Amino acid sequence: MTNSIRRLLAGVTLFFTEFAITLLLGTVGVVIFLALSREVFDQDAATFDASAFRWTRQLFGPERQQWVQGITFLASRNFITATALLLVGWLLVRRRRWYSLLVPVVALGSITLNLVLKQFYHRPRPLLPLVSASGLSFPSGHAMISASFYGLLIYLVQAHVRSAALRWGLTTGLAALIILIGLTRVYLRVHYATDVLAGFTAGLVWLIVAIPLLRQLEITAKKRFGKQVQSTEKQPV
Repeated sequence: MTNSIRRLLAGVTLFFTEFAITLLLGTVGVVIFLALSREVFDQDAATFDASAFRWTRQLFGPERQQWVQGITFLASRNFITATALLLVGWLLVRRRRWYSLLVPVVALGSITLNLVLKQFYHRPRPLLPLVSASGLSFPSGHAMISASFYGLLIYLVQAHVRSAALRWGLTTGLAALIILIGLTRVYLRVHYATDVLAGFTAGLVWLIVAIPLLRQLEITAKKRFGKQVQSTEKQPV
């Protein structure tokens, strides 16, 4: 068996393995999201949501609203948009062009998908919120955006940080931030716990779909235009 055939078989095996894993994770995520939505609108989750309100109140205490609002701001659209633009600029400086495309696709796609899902399910927000909040409740936008955007940062960290201690330290910190943002939304009574769980699930599903899709587009573009770019660069100016 020649080396070219071995490389071809290895590439095909890798592609189908990644495809199978992506399909499995995406399917599981969709099933979880649909199960949550059914529980919510059959009113079977009311006891769970009420218990979550009480638990987060005990966890954070009644006097920590300002601190909690600072945490929840880290998943606001304004903060994520500004952070995404800074990250894109840094990636372009480092000549990571395809990663610079992945960032806005994940961030803007997550925001857009969340708005569509909110309009579809049309669930009102909880009564007696601790802060003002507009719009609909299911799924939580903050939870969905934090899961997809900070989940993307976890992916980048795992792919490019060489130090194991730093890599897992950053991963743990980002994962904890995602969970903490979700808890703050429940504590502030601007979302039910089921809204947050659905937001996490939808954000992760979107991330699972977006990363391999853009990776495949990158591979296709390099195969199609790579030789043309190289030949152009070799021409005298």
